[in-house]
Amino acid sequence: MTQHDYDYVIVGSGFGGSVSACRLSEKGYKVAVLEQGRRWTQDNLPRSNWRIRDYLWRPFLGLRGFLSLRLFRHVMILHGNAVGGGSITYAQTLLVPPQKVWHNGNWAGLDDWDAQMPGHYATAQRMLGVTENRRPGPADARLKQMADATGVGDSFYYTRVGVFFGKDGDAPGTEYPDPYFDGEGPTRKSCLGCGGCMVGCRHGAKNTLDQNYLYLAEKRGTTVQAETRVVDVRPLNDKADGSDGYEILTEPTFARFFRKRSRVTARNVVFAASSLGTQELLFKLKTGGSLPNISDDLGRRVRTNAESILGVRYPGTGDDMSKGVAIGSGIYIDEHTHIEAVRYPEGSNLLAGLFTILTGGRPGFTRVFVWLWTMFGLLLRHPLRGFKAILPYRASSESVIFLVMQTLDGHLDMRWTRPWYWPFAKTLSTHGKRIPTFIPEANAFTEKAAKATGGIGLSTITEILFNVPMTAHCMGGCAMGATPEQGVIDAQNRVFNYRNLYVVDGSMLAANLGVNPSLTITALAERAMSFIPDKAAA
Repeated sequence: MTQHDYDYVIVGSGFGGSVSACRLSEKGYKVAVLEQGRRWTQDNLPRSNWRIRDYLWRPFLGLRGFLSLRLFRHVMILHGNAVGGGSITYAQTLLVPPQKVWHNGNWAGLDDWDAQMPGHYATAQRMLGVTENRRPGPADARLKQMADATGVGDSFYYTRVGVFFGKDGDAPGTEYPDPYFDGEGPTRKSCLGCGGCMVGCRHGAKNTLDQNYLYLAEKRGTTVQAETRVVDVRPLNDKADGSDGYEILTEPTFARFFRKRSRVTARNVVFAASSLGTQELLFKLKTGGSLPNISDDLGRRVRTNAESILGVRYPGTGDDMSKGVAIGSGIYIDEHTHIEAVRYPEGSNLLAGLFTILTGGRPGFTRVFVWLWTMFGLLLRHPLRGFKAILPYRASSESVIFLVMQTLDGHLDMRWTRPWYWPFAKTLSTHGKRIPTFIPEANAFTEKAAKATGGIGLSTITEILFNVPMTAHCMGGCAMGATPEQGVIDAQNRVFNYRNLYVVDGSMLAANLGVNPSLTITALAERAMSFIPDKAAA
């Protein structure tokens, strides 16, 4: 019988990877988590996103942060790289999607989702400490004002978030013993409402994965190896289906030239490197011959929640829009369209450079001329306010950012190709029909809301110049299906055509959720792990 270094090796430590590590270690398995990002603590997180080296992720350029911005032909995707995955930089908004999502896409009919998922959502909510936002700020009050002015005030709500707020009456920032896991977890401090969630919480209030699932996994013996990039996974002993397990080759993430490879073996491998990361790795393994029988469905039906990012800016306002939690409230402007109020902390204005004046018109090159005309008109009528509205200075304190999401289905495909500008290596590229870059309902709401509240509407520059939307919610590409022709994994997250191989991350999703996907990924990971027996019974 083949001896392995580990029972399970998990590639990635985001929501799927951390849940898997926690539950597998509970079941008695020897587990290792390989994470290409850094381990962040309250002491080494950046104080603002202007500390680019510690905020943005581009190792080749010496940027070792936790947020990656990847521009494709059809979309710009934001995603995280860190021990704890995207939880380090996400806005910890944890919402249950509408039931109809389980009856759309290729996972429809694979299970009695309506009966199965509520229990897994309940477990995920308990583990992530989900509660209603108790630190509303000026941006939330402004969103309520906008909703009332546009006739959708009844849909306003405070978000369900993974934040520790402490006890009523105690001062923000009060330290408490572990409030979630009967003393097994770390001590916590209550939220200050500083707005710094997406630059990394330096106060111990945000329920990142290294404070719950991953923390408990390590306490139970899981090995977490940071700054380690997986470069190959191949079956052992010429067993092409992986029935004897796998060898996994790794390199140091930040090594540029002398990349010494290391090798471990495992009976089972779980890919949990995020939708983009898992797709990229599986394409390499499929085309490189290590795992050639991965379904040809790989990379198909990648979804983005049909998102648009807009906003309203109030140059010179005395209200500090940066205060609160990253996403503190939301509204529904129609049955398909959901808007959340987003903020960055005071001084973290780096991404303000992605915003420009709200622009209508049709998507395409003509929209550039509409944008120039709109800009000219604003500067002519209100030169000082117009100029301030496009400057990064004080942007986080003066802006309410809108994250717009729709449940309407739409997708693109990822392929593994050689780009024209770098023919020496293959990379992910997007193909297919364009997903929406302009949501008329959302633009109309933003225009009315800005006028009603005395602000200036904002669009993102990528939409205007490149006809490319921006999203932090890349989903699918290794979706569930009934057969290899309809998906990459089956209803229990097992990779078709292989044994002991799983995908448990955002790439498994098979429909637009219309809400932030982290809670659903967590709940589906809980479901996936429920099918694996205890080691003693295996």
